[in-house]
Amino acid sequence: MTPDFFDEGQLVGVLTTQPLDRLLDYKAPEGGCWLGAFVEVPLGPRKVLGVVWGPGKGDYDHAKIRSVIRVLDAAPMRNEMRTFLGRAADYTLTPMPAMLRLATRAPGLGDAPSMRLVYRLGSKTPDRMTEAREKVLAVLNDYGGLAFTLAELAEMAGVGTSVVKGLVKQGAVSEEAAPRDTPYPQLDPDYGGKDLTDDQSIGARVLREAVRSRTYGTTLLRGVTGSGKTEVYLEAVAEALRIGRQALVLLPEIALTGEFIDRVEARFGMRPAEWHSGVTMTERRRCWKMVGQGAAQLVVGARSALFLPFRDLGLIVVDEEHDTSYKQEDGVLYNARDMTVLRASLNAAQVVLASATPSLESWANVEAGKYARLDLASRFGAAVLPRMAAIDMRAEEMPGAKWISSTLARAVEARIERKEQALLFLNRRGYAPVTLCRACGAQIGCDHCDAKMVEHRFLKRLMCHQCGETKPMPTKCPSCEAEDRLAPVGPGVERLAEEAAERFPEARIAVLSSDLYGSARALKAHIAEIAEGGADIIIGTQLVAKGHNFPHLTLVGVIDADLGLQGSDLRAAERTFQLMRQVAGRAGRAEAPGEALLQTFQPEHPVIRAILAGDEEGFWTAEAGERRAAGVPPYGRMAGIILSSPNVQEVFDLGTEMARNDRPLRQIGAQVYGPAPAPIARIRGRHRVRLLVKAEKTAPLQQALAQWVAQFRLPANLRLSIDIDPQSFY
Repeated sequence: MTPDFFDEGQLVGVLTTQPLDRLLDYKAPEGGCWLGAFVEVPLGPRKVLGVVWGPGKGDYDHAKIRSVIRVLDAAPMRNEMRTFLGRAADYTLTPMPAMLRLATRAPGLGDAPSMRLVYRLGSKTPDRMTEAREKVLAVLNDYGGLAFTLAELAEMAGVGTSVVKGLVKQGAVSEEAAPRDTPYPQLDPDYGGKDLTDDQSIGARVLREAVRSRTYGTTLLRGVTGSGKTEVYLEAVAEALRIGRQALVLLPEIALTGEFIDRVEARFGMRPAEWHSGVTMTERRRCWKMVGQGAAQLVVGARSALFLPFRDLGLIVVDEEHDTSYKQEDGVLYNARDMTVLRASLNAAQVVLASATPSLESWANVEAGKYARLDLASRFGAAVLPRMAAIDMRAEEMPGAKWISSTLARAVEARIERKEQALLFLNRRGYAPVTLCRACGAQIGCDHCDAKMVEHRFLKRLMCHQCGETKPMPTKCPSCEAEDRLAPVGPGVERLAEEAAERFPEARIAVLSSDLYGSARALKAHIAEIAEGGADIIIGTQLVAKGHNFPHLTLVGVIDADLGLQGSDLRAAERTFQLMRQVAGRAGRAEAPGEALLQTFQPEHPVIRAILAGDEEGFWTAEAGERRAAGVPPYGRMAGIILSSPNVQEVFDLGTEMARNDRPLRQIGAQVYGPAPAPIARIRGRHRVRLLVKAEKTAPLQQALAQWVAQFRLPANLRLSIDIDPQSFY
């Protein structure tokens, strides 16, 4: 049995964050150390972070074994957290040091507790405004009163520290001494509960009882958009707080956190801890430390919050559980929804998966009896579900380079006259997805990827949505050098906004697209302004489908309902169904009735018909039948293998060798498809080849994959990544 405490000089096995394939032996420091302690250890000439994972092996010269430098001022990693990281590593085939890096993503963990100076927005206006001062004040405004260190604020504003100090003298920035890490204020579970409908009351009672049981269980909370799912699961959060356990709410989009934090404050009287890219590094460190000490009762965060060191986690809510952004697509490849279920099972915690349009995986787990299910069938209060109809684009007379049909335009005009809002939805960022030369036919592509560059007219640049490369919009064709012959092909939201401004000249138009905002808080502020009536027409990408509430919005017009049905992605139908239903659900969430109009060239398509009919159970049953017959997820298992290298021949040679030597996979009945060029065959100058492995649901896939991959020596510049349960196939 592993001891819980190691006396000074005893050998301990330390897992470090460095890319090593084993634990390292060290001697316990003066005063000893606990199992799970966060420690600083010497590695060559460096000092690195690690965790005491167990006793040392002692299988080489004891005289050469060095001592732990010091134990950090942080609560030791709990047994269930170490088990979770190990199980997640085994499932995703990820090295343990990479998993530990996920669990220690907070700055300054080794710093001793002390006071430090922090900077916030002050109460005065500087006597003289400069561009540098404006940048500092803009950062402080964007982050809504959060504290920064001097270096952090200067770096984020892109100015020298003297600019900040000058603003402090003027009173425009306040400088104050604060403890390095302070507990979060206590939330009151009985502070601001609302009157619930009968549906909501039943759901809340069931979830409260589940949380009180202190056992593991997963519940799919399915409710139509606007049915009040949030109020129901906040009652489960309240119950976790009452019994002294911690809760975590995961959101798919940080733009949602502002509105959600306000709702939490209204319900519990205080603001919770936040963990996402929109908070400062100072706040991230505080959150990480306080979670481990039990001094943060509720965390609201992005998918990586799942790896925080909770002291007693009793409830995890995954809001919009179907959302694809819960899948981490680089670094450690994991699905936060699935990892949530694993973590809760190890913590005797409850999981609530909330969605109006659940993933087929969750639906299938309900059907198999693995998850419970609660339904909220009607909208809260006076709101009713929107009327849905298709606009058959084959019958519309459309002039060239126009995308708003006459039928949709008349509906928009009617809303504007009634002082209501209309949303035009198009899931394409930028101005145009392709820029074509009319002289030679060439399309402008990225220099580093096999992707077309997208024109962003607001930014006056071309952008690659794969690698982020940008360049100025050229005036002549890069291929034939013809002047003034470049033309945009197809619409993006910026081009749609241009058409809307021409068609509705009196309307106030707002574009909601993630790449148009410098910070998450600027985006949140704009969303809040729109929700209060600051625009007549909203033009947006899938960002608008993710849980935002626009009370004045009564019309949703989907510009291209067929867009998601193209391509060979096995989840294309599911994602189109979810996205269209979610977008349509933005309409009519207050007293005024809503309407959703879908422009389509395929009104008879089964997915379009299911969306219009609102027959969700029928759609899931049919989709499940097709997936089951094909033996694909959730009724079979898949893994994607991506090989990448600057040398195209190298990746194809290895891919071919792997496909030929697939005996470990054949032994479990798995099939290998490929190698084939990935749909985007070059990203950032690296050529990409893909293999796909398909196996039965019960096959021991990870073990076979590990044996298969271990047969091959990788050239120095070639990378191999394995994606268990891939969500995208790019």
